[in-house]
Amino acid sequence: MLIPCSVKNCFQLLRNRQVPAAGLKGTVKNGLILQSLSNDVYQNLAVEDWIHDHMNLEGNPVLFFWRNSPSVVIGRHQNPWQECNLNLMREEGVKLARRRSGGGTVYHDMGNINLTFFTTKSKYDRMKNLKLIVQALKAVRPQLDVQATKRFDLLLDGQFKISGTASKIGRTTAYHHCTLLCSTDGTFLSSLLKSPYQGIKSNATASIPSSVKNLVEKDPTLTCEVLVSAVAAEYAVHHQIDNHINLINPADETLFPGINSKAKELQTWEWIYGRTPKFSINTSFSVLDGQSHVEIKVHVDIKNGRILACNIKAPDRWLPPEVCDKLNSRFIDSKFCPIETTMLTDILLRTCPGDHELYSKWNILCEKMKGIM
Repeated sequence: MLIPCSVKNCFQLLRNRQVPAAGLKGTVKNGLILQSLSNDVYQNLAVEDWIHDHMNLEGNPVLFFWRNSPSVVIGRHQNPWQECNLNLMREEGVKLARRRSGGGTVYHDMGNINLTFFTTKSKYDRMKNLKLIVQALKAVRPQLDVQATKRFDLLLDGQFKISGTASKIGRTTAYHHCTLLCSTDGTFLSSLLKSPYQGIKSNATASIPSSVKNLVEKDPTLTCEVLVSAVAAEYAVHHQIDNHINLINPADETLFPGINSKAKELQTWEWIYGRTPKFSINTSFSVLDGQSHVEIKVHVDIKNGRILACNIKAPDRWLPPEVCDKLNSRFIDSKFCPIETTMLTDILLRTCPGDHELYSKWNILCEKMKGIM
């Protein structure tokens, strides 16, 4: 059963040790089930942060359901250039987010359900949560062959991944979140989670590719609504609480004081790209020079999302060494992103307004550079 979570209701449902009068507080016996009214990935990730940071989970575990409009979510220690097709994401308007938990990269859309299990650190148990989901699925469709693996994934028919896991363990609290593929756009998922960038060398956590399948492909009646209701019911039985899904607005500062600042931080370039572990790119590309092609070699070191060192090598006959040197030096300390490169290109091109051939080559080179960003 879905119940709008008013301020008054939430005051009665939750106890909050750190946020006074204005926040969610009150008392809850044994547990609470929440579902977000928002489809914004940053707002929903902010709810996770807020609950982890502010709620007293001692004896009060929380299950949080949330779904997002098309988004790619990378793990805390991952490299977005290595994990996904950033150019395609920009073209399609797909959001990129970095979560605070570890693990691999996932694609979210409205056909995917995200579940977050909040507990105290001592009660943290990923396998227990996954088995609860399995029990819920088999309660509605006993014939389903779904099993939890040692890697804390859920497999359908022993081979297709329908759920991946990540977690965050704090000093006193912890959360385990996982996906549940219901009717996700599989073609889009495959295209977006395939990096086109060559020559990346990085120590960032790399995702492990898996064959995936939607539950609706197995049974068309397994909609997101059916799955959410099934898991909520199983959770309620397990924790001996009322089967009430409390609807929440993640942007409501009266319920979650300070949450909008958390959401804004998650959207910043510094968090999404600037937290990328140091990496380098060694690549090359060819450009047409009359009737023949010229090879351009590029080596770039990137730290905190900014260019630490850049070495672009082109044949002297195509581009004078002093021009390459100027371009290399100008890239230093700039953000490794197309927008910044475009701005830099415009500035550099103004230095040679009368030399149309050089202008053209410089522009081609910068466009090629944007292709690896």
